[in-house]
Amino acid sequence: MTKKKQFSKVFLIAGSEPLGSAGIQADIKAVAACGGYAAGAITCIVDEDTIRVKEIQTIPVRLIVNQANSFLEDVGADCIKTGMLYSTELIEGVAGVLTHYKHIPHVIDPVMVSSAGDKLLKDEAIQAYKDKLFPLADIITPNYREAKLLLGRDITLETVRNDLKELSRWGNAVIIKSVEKDGILYDCFYNPHDGRSRIFRKKKIETKNVNGTGDSFASAIAAYLARGYTMEDAIGKAEAFINKAIWRGSEYSFGSGFGPVYPFHRASRLFLWEDFCHKFKKMFGF
Repeated sequence: MTKKKQFSKVFLIAGSEPLGSAGIQADIKAVAACGGYAAGAITCIVDEDTIRVKEIQTIPVRLIVNQANSFLEDVGADCIKTGMLYSTELIEGVAGVLTHYKHIPHVIDPVMVSSAGDKLLKDEAIQAYKDKLFPLADIITPNYREAKLLLGRDITLETVRNDLKELSRWGNAVIIKSVEKDGILYDCFYNPHDGRSRIFRKKKIETKNVNGTGDSFASAIAAYLARGYTMEDAIGKAEAFINKAIWRGSEYSFGSGFGPVYPFHRASRLFLWEDFCHKFKKMFGF
């Protein structure tokens, strides 16, 4: 009997928003675009437009935990990635799930601030991340603003190596995204298990279409880990993916504030070819 193929499965635990540019919507797109199978449990419902977050409604923690266990016990996963976890109670519930699946890589994206600067968690939840989730993480992926909240101080390119070591003190790898200097952005990675560090240097793309960038990037890492890549290779592949997604997303108009990246840039030629063929057939009556 021929053995059937297996999906590279990523289970997502994240919030939902109506724009389709951040949260679990962005997670699903990024995982799919990077060759993974995305499933997930929604933690909260966010009402927002491209300018600001207007309202947050949480889902009962018991339901979130049960959804996660239902999938993981039956189907299983090759990586678990967390996104917006609004409260201490929710973080503790998710930590309980992750504890039972320590053999699966865990990507913890400490979603704390939106692109517009709106806070996306309660103040006491910051400490809960440190106490409950980071000790279970294989990698954490804070952006510059989130890393400052976690450390309680500013971060510069000159201090970032020490900052990375402090944020890896739970045994996790860490990448701090978008440390800026002289118009250049630096993503700074460190893995305490082998002592390796790496800095990704990139020119800043002038665009407001950056909503969900962190979600998409962390989910890309999760997809490549699920596919069996090493941590450093998964980071490198995710960096290439998100840079192209931002660049292609910058070509589009979307609302009056912060719009999305374009995760399916690898398939864009196929879409253009389909459109050309469709128009050609209509023009000549085929």
